[in-house]
Amino acid sequence: MNMINSFGIAFVLAILIPNIVVVQLSKGKMQFEWKQFAAYAVEGIGRCGCVAFMMINVPGTWSGFWFPEAFPLYVLINTVLVIAYIVLWLLLWDKDTVFKALSLSIIPSAIFLFSGVALLSVPLIVSAVMFACAHILISYKSVMIRKRINETKKLEEPESGFFRIG
Repeated sequence: MNMINSFGIAFVLAILIPNIVVVQLSKGKMQFEWKQFAAYAVEGIGRCGCVAFMMINVPGTWSGFWFPEAFPLYVLINTVLVIAYIVLWLLLWDKDTVFKALSLSIIPSAIFLFSGVALLSVPLIVSAVMFACAHILISYKSVMIRKRINETKKLEEPESGFFRIG
C-alpha cells in the first residue's frame, strides 16, 4: 500500500457524507447540550487525526498489513461497518435515542481503530482511541441531557382536553 490510502479515503467519505447531509438538512438545528471543552478538544484532535491517517500513511509510522489476509479482511470488515453505519443513519436519522447516539459513535470509532490495528499505524491507533473515548462520551451525555430537557418540558406543559385538573 502506498502513502495514499485510497480505501481509507473511500471509507472516510462514506461515513462523512451522511453527516454532511444531516447537517445541511438540519440547518443549524442540531443541538449538542453537553458542554465540556476538554472532551470536544480531544474529540476534534482525534477526528482530524483519524481522517488524516486513514487517508495518508505517513512513512515510518505504519508497518503495513501484518499478515497476508489482513488486506481483504480490512476491506471486508470496514465495508460491513460502513454499510451498517449508513443503514443506521437512514433508519434513525430523525430519532434522538441513546441507541442512535451510541451506535453512530461506536461504528466510526470501530472503523478507525480497526484500520489502525490492521495497518499497524501508531498515529491512527492513538487518534482513534482519543476520538472514540471523547465522541462516545459526548454523544451519550448530549442525548441524555436532551432527554431530560424534553421530559421537563412535558411536565411543564398544561394538560389539554376536556377534563383538566386545576
